[in-house]
Amino acid sequence: MIVGSVQCECIIHDTHSLKEKRAVLQRVITRLKQKFNISVAETDFQDLWQRTKITIVTVTSSRKATEKELQNALKFLDSFPELERTITDIDWL
Repeated sequence: MIVGSVQCECIIHDTHSLKEKRAVLQRVITRLKQKFNISVAETDFQDLWQRTKITIVTVTSSRKATEKELQNALKFLDSFPELERTITDIDWL
């Protein structure tokens, strides 16, 4: 069993309040969870309205499958025009 974790710092464009940020994040996180076999949460910068850190975690039977699932989730995350991924760290457990 392999656990993969990705922490992504992101800039959220065109938001002017925490309420707008939460609406964007809720949509992004919901779609990620629906499309992939992952867990997702905002893990930092909750009080800033143009910045966030999203953590994505998945568990599979092989490192290759875990890496593929995480890469697909990151590619999907990058497809949202309102987010710009700036720093990405991957950890293996």
